[in-house]
Amino acid sequence: MTERELAVHEGRWIARAFGEPGAWSSHKVPFGKKAEKLFLTVPTAEGALAASRQFAMAPHMAGTPGDLATAKDFLHLLRTELGAVAPMIPAQALPIFDAGSHESRNATLGITMLNSPTAWIDKYFPVMNTPLDHSLEIIGEDGSVVWKANLEEVADDTDPEAGKYYDTITTWHGLSRGGTAAGKLVYANYGAKEDFDALVAQAGVNMTGAVVITRYGGIFRGLKVKGAQEHGAAACLIYNDPRDDGTVTTDNGYTPYPWGPARNPNSVQRGSTQFLSIYPGDPTTPGYPSYENSTRTNGTNIPSIPSLPISWNNAKVLLEEIKSSGLNRTIRVVNNVDDKVIPIWNTMGVIPGHIKDEVVVIGNHRDAWVMGATDPSSGTASIHEVVRGLGHLLKRGWKPLRTIVIASWDAEEYGLIGSTEWGEDFADWIDEHVVAYLNLDSSVSGSRFRASATPSLAHFVRSAAEELPHPTKAGKTLWDATKDSGTLLGNHTDEETLRNYEAQEAEFAASGMGVGVLGSGSDYTVFVQRTGVASGNAAFGPTLQDPVYHYHSVFDSQRWQEMYCDPGFHRHLAVARHLGLQTVRMADSIVLPINTTHHALELEKYLTKYSRGIAAKSTLDVDFSSLRDAILNLQKASTALDVEKAAAERKLRKLLRRFAHRHFWRRTWSTALCRVRAAFTSSPCPLDPTSWGVPPEQQAQATTAHEKAFECASMPTRTGSNGGLLPFRPRRRRAEREADDANGLAVETVAAFDRKRFPWRKFRKAAMRVRAVNQKLKAFERGFVHEDGIKDREWYRNLDVAPGKWLGYGATTFPALTEAFTIENNATLADYEAERLQTLIEKLVDVIKV
Repeated sequence: MTERELAVHEGRWIARAFGEPGAWSSHKVPFGKKAEKLFLTVPTAEGALAASRQFAMAPHMAGTPGDLATAKDFLHLLRTELGAVAPMIPAQALPIFDAGSHESRNATLGITMLNSPTAWIDKYFPVMNTPLDHSLEIIGEDGSVVWKANLEEVADDTDPEAGKYYDTITTWHGLSRGGTAAGKLVYANYGAKEDFDALVAQAGVNMTGAVVITRYGGIFRGLKVKGAQEHGAAACLIYNDPRDDGTVTTDNGYTPYPWGPARNPNSVQRGSTQFLSIYPGDPTTPGYPSYENSTRTNGTNIPSIPSLPISWNNAKVLLEEIKSSGLNRTIRVVNNVDDKVIPIWNTMGVIPGHIKDEVVVIGNHRDAWVMGATDPSSGTASIHEVVRGLGHLLKRGWKPLRTIVIASWDAEEYGLIGSTEWGEDFADWIDEHVVAYLNLDSSVSGSRFRASATPSLAHFVRSAAEELPHPTKAGKTLWDATKDSGTLLGNHTDEETLRNYEAQEAEFAASGMGVGVLGSGSDYTVFVQRTGVASGNAAFGPTLQDPVYHYHSVFDSQRWQEMYCDPGFHRHLAVARHLGLQTVRMADSIVLPINTTHHALELEKYLTKYSRGIAAKSTLDVDFSSLRDAILNLQKASTALDVEKAAAERKLRKLLRRFAHRHFWRRTWSTALCRVRAAFTSSPCPLDPTSWGVPPEQQAQATTAHEKAFECASMPTRTGSNGGLLPFRPRRRRAEREADDANGLAVETVAAFDRKRFPWRKFRKAAMRVRAVNQKLKAFERGFVHEDGIKDREWYRNLDVAPGKWLGYGATTFPALTEAFTIENNATLADYEAERLQTLIEKLVDVIKV
């Protein structure tokens, strides 16, 4: 018996080992490596390109009709490719459920009861805002307007979509404060904490009543506004400075887009000014979901001063005002917005697995500030190909070992709202069932492949990339693309920009795996920071030598993506293959591919770096010896868990292989004997040779039932599989009832005779051993979550990692402990945070101990 034949038989029987007596199939369904290889044949660059053109050629800002249209488009994709049906409603109705309704609650809570692919749309009701009117003026000494900015982006038909939609979504900041402000201009560089501190401490600048202007970069834009607000500023302006574009500038001879690869000086970066590091999601429902009738609070993670994004052309005029020879006249800012409840739509799809209560979630947000050909539609194009690949596997008879949930999140751009509200809505369900979350935001904005993950998934994310081909270079792997750079060179590069870029890249190298740490800024946040779910995120990002990516601008268009960013869409395809391979692998692995030992070793590195860096430079005297001992004990417990998970999987596979051998030879001899008997008698061979020995009338009954069940199950019909969970019994069509009856008959008839052959007790014992290991692996990330959260931002509960309080995007390891030193400078608090982290780790040792 060959290794390939063994693998086929192993795939047939593995579902039974985990408690599904009727899961065995006489058909050669793909499983394991065979399923992975089959999946990888499906995604194509042409498919990703077509999907990009579908989703990225018209505006679809969250809460708009265009956004709802894309939600329905993604629902159609799930229905078409996966054969997904709507839960609990007549087939002809569109499954859009108000969050908090019985239909919405039962759709998610019933995931672990499903037997066939299902899809629906959840409608949440956050408070967001839309722009009304705005202006930016320089006011003369006599009070007259001496200059008025053109705040809209300027485009023509050279880029057809940009020319058509340049003023459809005005330039503004989501969740910004409405109002009018006037004051003298103060330049604050990147608007980082150290920039404001330097202005006060070194230059003695008083920002009370000022209009602060900063450039984009370094930290999340909302925290630039927060810094200005806390220093007494009246308003904040933010612009993109060409210095941050690396070598691809007009100073180096490059032509601005749409005629060349450099920055269009009229481009403007929209975006949210939420204080992301305080909490994400609907500002008015922190920690709980935004239903239509939810109790609202005054948001504490949004600004109290107005702000505007502006172009480089406008910024140049303002910066002239505060040069040594400038007139330093008064700047007047107007930003009127409409704050209101605005509906958003998460599109959800489910592929049920054999192990129904272990769930893998993959997600990508769908909303964009304008067209968003890169952000997020490059990711949507890649996940489109993942869905097609999974659908192809389903059509070949594949069923994942674990359930897969596919999420198309909404309102990420306003502040991770769609994913956060769902995460808060179903926090207990996620905690109980979700074993991993794989995120995709923009999949291609440049030439360098970058991956980030919780440390327990670093090996998993990297190994998948090492097994896939480089998108454009023969003989290299996708992981080799982590060293790729753009080809647009030049002699002039801003030194500060270069230092910042090198520091960012060093963060990826610091782990030793080349996989960065997750902070915030995308939809993995609620999973990592709130619940403690092992998560990953990977994409191609820009280098300093790539065509300038016009982030959140009308120039993030289909033309720019096809002409400058990813001609041929080969990188889109590579990301689709990477995400899909991880999905199939995570769903079908017997033992979850979660590496707790690597994570435990990283904790020691964090502490060493911390004690030699932040703590060493401080005057605070804090003893870390007990915390270090706890980390070392965790490493020992994790190493023992490694031994147990290898032994548990080896035992189960050994049983599977042994039974596969026996079943293979029994089937071979049964088939041979059957043919001999058929040659000398009129008795036909059974359609399923494995039923040899079953009385003929029951054998025929079972065979007919199997065929009927397979035929009915292949029809695009609902199965009524939610069962007793529902508060009412759904109506079912005749074909559905026949499919259920046939399945039941087949299971009962075949299982009755198969129990004598299948070693249930041994398999059950081995499977339960594996299940126990997987529960420990799932619980590992949860072990860093403290219900009291981090001081002053209690929504964030992960004491291992969180977005930096003054970063927003970037990750800070041991965040509560770090901030006790760097922000609070409080020895008592530092001792308390070290002890709190130590206690969590000691409890985690007990959880994973074998």
